[in-house]
Amino acid sequence: MRAFVSLLIVILSLSGCTSLLFQPMKPLVRTPADIKLDYKNVYFSSIDGTRLHGWFLPANGGADKAQGSVLLLHGNAENISTHIGSVYWLPGRGFNVFLFDYRGYGKSAGTAYLQGAMQDISAALRWLQGQPGIDPQRIVVLGQSLGGAMGTYALLHSGQASMIRALILDSVFSDYRQIVREKLASFWLTWPLQYPLSWLVTGDYAPAEAIGDYSPTPILIIQGQRDEVVPQHHAQQLFARARQPRDLWLVPETGHISSLNQPAIRDRLINYLKKILSRTESQSEVPTAPTNWRAEAH
Repeated sequence: MRAFVSLLIVILSLSGCTSLLFQPMKPLVRTPADIKLDYKNVYFSSIDGTRLHGWFLPANGGADKAQGSVLLLHGNAENISTHIGSVYWLPGRGFNVFLFDYRGYGKSAGTAYLQGAMQDISAALRWLQGQPGIDPQRIVVLGQSLGGAMGTYALLHSGQASMIRALILDSVFSDYRQIVREKLASFWLTWPLQYPLSWLVTGDYAPAEAIGDYSPTPILIIQGQRDEVVPQHHAQQLFARARQPRDLWLVPETGHISSLNQPAIRDRLINYLKKILSRTESQSEVPTAPTNWRAEAH
């Protein structure tokens, strides 16, 4: 019920006050140093000048020796100090990581709102591409939940979709109106309101409307089959709209933004990244069908 109410508030807010879409937390509960990671505090400006904060985690052995770099777009709640749990392990596997807070989160200035956060995403990618020692041709974007939804639209419409080596979407919904309709229909008090209220939600910025234009940039969609916040049919709809090269991993017995907690999924992601980053632009992926990935017990 808590997840239902939280997401319902998030989606309904799109009908008017988009600042309610976000649930930011200002205090940082930890730093990378607390979990024995090397890092750099980063301050940079969004497109409209808003000052943003992030952490750059260099790969073990140095940023310039990395196999590639991953830009994390986190979900709608808390800040990078909690979302670091999704990516803290990547530097030890040879990848740089840049995670940042949208405006209004953590140490980033301003107030969170949808269009502003999408500007922040574009600015974060530009910052990472311009850093010494970073190969701008070896950057992958990992977007989780709302971060993936915003990133799919923002990077395409900023002209940056072709500048990344892959877009990875974890627990991402396909369409704002559709998911609010589903959430309203799942509770008897709001069931009669599912259609009238859903039409108050913006029809703009839907990931499903943008994802098909990423080709030939590879798309990987990761979805827990026990996700009660974003059901797996959203991942399947995104996969259907995407064009080759594309992959869909359905992870059994896994909830919202939890797939990367599993060692087997981490290993599979590393193999995927190595494969993507080893390709030349002239090479193409062999078409793939959706796969159910059952992690082995550890």
